[in-house]
Amino acid sequence: MRDQIRISIISLLLFTLILGIVYPLAICVVGQTFFPNHSNGGEVKDSSERIVGSKFIGQNFSSAYYFHPRPSNAGANGYDGMASGGSNLGPTSKKLIELLQDRIEIFRLENNLSPSDRIPADAVTSSGSGLDPHISLQNAYLQSSRVALARHLPLTTVRDLIRKETSKRWLGVFGEKRVNVLLLNLKMDQLFPGSKGS
Repeated sequence: MRDQIRISIISLLLFTLILGIVYPLAICVVGQTFFPNHSNGGEVKDSSERIVGSKFIGQNFSSAYYFHPRPSNAGANGYDGMASGGSNLGPTSKKLIELLQDRIEIFRLENNLSPSDRIPADAVTSSGSGLDPHISLQNAYLQSSRVALARHLPLTTVRDLIRKETSKRWLGVFGEKRVNVLLLNLKMDQLFPGSKGS
């Protein structure tokens, strides 16, 4: 009996040391050494070095001066990092169909689009997490006229910036070309600080 208690105590201490201290410390060192940005949550800072968000987590922009992200169902008002998740509404859900119709109408009005303009899915649907920081190139281009007009910039200038801020497909094959909304909006403010108006 005494041997079993001794073995149990030694095992507990050994596994606590390995799994509770050594392993987490090793992962932390590897992460901070080789992937510091990812390990620190992809912090994004503005020109004054103030943290304004994460490049991995979407956040809301509603001003005409900024590109708008995908809709979000994360939390009561959306974009809540503590309540990541989708709506769980299926494709035959009447509530979802009505919601999408409302979002399409709002997107058309905000961006002065005609009824014949095709609206990309990511402009009116949320991602599975509700926190996707990216939008498609088509979505960004459809918003570019509104942003250019609000900032009193040539449309070609805004679209050139979209192209420069475009992320390519992973390994040239996987995923789609996309734009990080937070990084694009920060770049707009950095390059054209006086274009926002008052």
